[in-house]
Amino acid sequence: MLKINYMSTLFVGIDVASKSNVVCAMDFYKNQLIKTSVTNNQPGAYDLICQIVSVMQKHTDLNTVVVALESTSIYSVHISNYLSSCEELMPYHPYVFCLNPKMTANYRKSFIGMNKTDTLDAFIIADFARAGRIETDPWRGPQFLALQRLTRHRLHLVEAQTREKTYMVSNMFLKFSELSILPKEEQPFCNNYGTTASSVLTEFLSMEDIINTSPEELITFLCEKSKNRIADPSKTAGLLQKAARDSYRLDRCLYDPINISLASSFNCIDAFKQEIKTIDKAILKTIAGLNPNAYTILTSVDGIGPVFAAGILAEIGDITAFHSQDALAKYAGLTWTKSQSGEFEADESRMTKAGNRYLRYYLGEAANSLKNQVPEYRDFYYKKYNEVPKHKHKRALALTSRKLVRLIFGLLTKEKLYSTDRADALS
Repeated sequence: MLKINYMSTLFVGIDVASKSNVVCAMDFYKNQLIKTSVTNNQPGAYDLICQIVSVMQKHTDLNTVVVALESTSIYSVHISNYLSSCEELMPYHPYVFCLNPKMTANYRKSFIGMNKTDTLDAFIIADFARAGRIETDPWRGPQFLALQRLTRHRLHLVEAQTREKTYMVSNMFLKFSELSILPKEEQPFCNNYGTTASSVLTEFLSMEDIINTSPEELITFLCEKSKNRIADPSKTAGLLQKAARDSYRLDRCLYDPINISLASSFNCIDAFKQEIKTIDKAILKTIAGLNPNAYTILTSVDGIGPVFAAGILAEIGDITAFHSQDALAKYAGLTWTKSQSGEFEADESRMTKAGNRYLRYYLGEAANSLKNQVPEYRDFYYKKYNEVPKHKHKRALALTSRKLVRLIFGLLTKEKLYSTDRADALS
């Protein structure tokens, strides 16, 4: 909870939208001193600051400004930065808080029968701050925003690449039905989205073309496209022709449309790969000038590579913003509700998921990687996996992620590299 003198504080609630910001400011006694709407741009923000300064000068008993607004995608970034760094507000020790919308939504329920308008939304946010319900840390400025934009964009590209691969499976099945259903040991390619598979699927118009090609020509083709990286080209050629013979045949009218669609999908996947490589270079460059020590600490953990380390740091920011590992877990949404009344206690407890979904994603992926490389985490995962009859993997992975939070918090606060000797103490 924020440690200020609430009696001498102006509480400013802002309902943020893309074009305008509705503002309500009140003192501790609920006297509404500002009730206005300003445009969501720099002139509008400056107009709001002038109104706040005017109120502070008129009411000399007020000496602190607390600004609260909901974290509304990117629309709250500019106004938060502007208010937290504006020189005109510095004499009044401004605190700017970006709140989880679920918190204010639940607080609204205490006002029975209240209408839903932008003005009342701003009032609710201001009253939420006045009631001392804010438990998060103030806006930390744009220092980690650059890294965050890069890591989130990388995740966006990876998800887009995955969607494209999933989409093209249907076209792949239409052209080469056996390729997508063969067991691993009978697959001609280790990766159906690689360069060699792409060449086979787009340069051979039909299954008959593959079947009628002589083994020698097919082997030469595979060696050329794979740049001699196939260990046994003759075996691959045999598996490929067998799969072609067993596949369904398409009508001739579908040859060109399917080929064009597959070629387009492969081009998109290649483009995503190149863009991801570019983003990776930018992430490394950004993190080198931001917090290289924390990055080195996280990458010292087996299973946490550059991608996961950068993603976790981009969402956490400075670890000093969290007073405990419980606070960090709550920020990530890795907490569970408890339902108990009298002698009854529910067997199942639901994860809140009310925190930072990006941080929760990276912690989950890192925990999944960690369990495959660190015996302690592997044993913990399977212990939790075998405790329940359903939701086995999701529950075990979530609990392993919670265990990882303790490790990350301990390493970053103590500024120590990971070692198996200290792992038990930290996690």
